[in-house]
Amino acid sequence: MRRLFPVTDLTAAEDRGEWSLDALADAYAYPDTDGPWLRANMVSTLDGAAQHDGRSQPISCASDMRIFGTLRGLADVVIAGAETVRLEGYRPARAREVFAARREAAGQGPAPAVAVVSGSLDLDFSLPLFVSPLVPTLVLTGAGAPPDRIAAARTAGAEVVIAGKGSRVDPARAVRELAGLGHRRLLTEGGPRLLGQFVAAGVLDEMCLTLAPMLTAGDAQRIADGPSVAVPERFALASVLEEAGFLFSRYRRI
Repeated sequence: MRRLFPVTDLTAAEDRGEWSLDALADAYAYPDTDGPWLRANMVSTLDGAAQHDGRSQPISCASDMRIFGTLRGLADVVIAGAETVRLEGYRPARAREVFAARREAAGQGPAPAVAVVSGSLDLDFSLPLFVSPLVPTLVLTGAGAPPDRIAAARTAGAEVVIAGKGSRVDPARAVRELAGLGHRRLLTEGGPRLLGQFVAAGVLDEMCLTLAPMLTAGDAQRIADGPSVAVPERFALASVLEEAGFLFSRYRRI
């Protein structure tokens, strides 16, 4: 097991044998597949809480955020549910010089697009996420979404993608629609309800899970919430890193 250390000076870090962002990008590289690959990135406490006081930041750490940034730096698109966008104060993904050459070589734009999943489109389209992203934000919704909200999203500059019937977004169709737009490297950051839908639909390929050495009790959500699967789906451990009691694991569907 190679330990992961929070570092800011990448050159000095490599001299000390620690993980640089470039090394993390190699470790978390997407597999070479013809179709889409959906990975999730979540954090959980020892007692299964995905949040504290409604947000994930209090149970995270500096190294977790380095991995968070690395996973974004590798993705074509970051998928998030509307509630998570509101609670976590989502902003547009930014271009990062450390990933620029890697993204160019992979045929990617300067930064991943953000795709917001919302059946009702109850979103504030005046936010920077919609009006001033580096890459246009996508809004995944159903065919029955309110026409005035669809128009508001488009007026703000978002690209509306129909991925379901009625007001519901179908998780499997969402993956297909994104792949049809050229987004094969998919990353979902939740929240728990959206991740639960991807799990139930059987379209999650990889789970990147940070286990925080904390106990919170209370009634916080798990990392996945929603409909259960008839038979638990088995994943295999692909890698694990450790720092200060935090475990950074990666599992792939068998």
